[in-house]
Amino acid sequence: MINKNINTILSFAAKREVSDVHFQVGVPPMVRHNGQLYPLNHPPLTEEDTFMIGKVITRIEDDERFKKEIKEYDGSFSLPGVARFRANVFRQNSKYAAVLRVIPYKIRTFSELNLPPILEKISDINRGLVLITGATGNGKSTTLASMLNYINKNKRAHIVTIEDPIEFLFHNDISIISQREVGPDTDSFATALRAALRQDPDIIMVGELRDHETVDTCLKAAETGHLVLASIHTPDVMRTLGRLLGYFPPEQQITLRQRISENLKAIISLRLLINIDNNGLIPAVEIMMVNKTIEMSIKNPEKTEEIPKHMFKNKDFGMQTFDQHLIDLVKAKKISMETAMTAAEEAAQLERDLTLEL
Repeated sequence: MINKNINTILSFAAKREVSDVHFQVGVPPMVRHNGQLYPLNHPPLTEEDTFMIGKVITRIEDDERFKKEIKEYDGSFSLPGVARFRANVFRQNSKYAAVLRVIPYKIRTFSELNLPPILEKISDINRGLVLITGATGNGKSTTLASMLNYINKNKRAHIVTIEDPIEFLFHNDISIISQREVGPDTDSFATALRAALRQDPDIIMVGELRDHETVDTCLKAAETGHLVLASIHTPDVMRTLGRLLGYFPPEQQITLRQRISENLKAIISLRLLINIDNNGLIPAVEIMMVNKTIEMSIKNPEKTEEIPKHMFKNKDFGMQTFDQHLIDLVKAKKISMETAMTAAEEAAQLERDLTLEL
């Protein structure tokens, strides 16, 4: 029975702007909406149900082969005309479970996503490294897709994406787009990156920076005149810089800081917050763009901690700290004061600033 219901459940999720669907033994299917998990009106799932769901998602029909091969599975799953899903099937307590992230077919614009207009300017950069950061489920993939779609509509370029798995599907506009998936199309991010440099790319998108080799190759691609867009699981600008530096040994730090300062163009960090009407999510965005002052601050370890101060002072040029954007969102009545206070880096200072401005 569950096999027949999967399409119905996933169609419901796509239409209701659900972000994730959970299938686990002993509970009904669960959906994540506006950051919270809710059960669907469905009987609790049995071991047979989740076993069948896993087989459908992984496209493995043979029971014994499925049991032997699948302990963790990452991949994509499609409902034609409805949505795509980033799928993870796994074993827990010797039973199968699955989580599917909804990936809409429609790629939304910056304005539809409530992202700052400066992202257009960042997307127009011709060379260098641009990082999109944030925790899981905070809009990194959606933002990257929006940036690539903007480039696709405005620049005659060859875009190569390297993903695990492929999420949003692109259709050539005035650019041509080559989408490569780790596993079916290439062995690893680093391997695909090295190959991409021989594929006449203008823009390379890397789904995730996971290791020293991938970061190093991204920097090399930027150094040779390409625009590299990549995501990384870090919560803000400063911890992103720390993560990049942490991928390399101490003896390479001086050279690495030089390379990052010369090639990093921007960091965009995202956090999704509940909106003021409690019926949707809105991004709070921290933006650092590398100017001469920030370039010198990256090079000099003693000056690096001053970067947030420079971001704060350069709001007129498109930069902003999280707390600055939280103030803007409260003033625009997009989030509540309480939400801003909970999300703030420095809640007491934010409260004082808002008291003065409201």
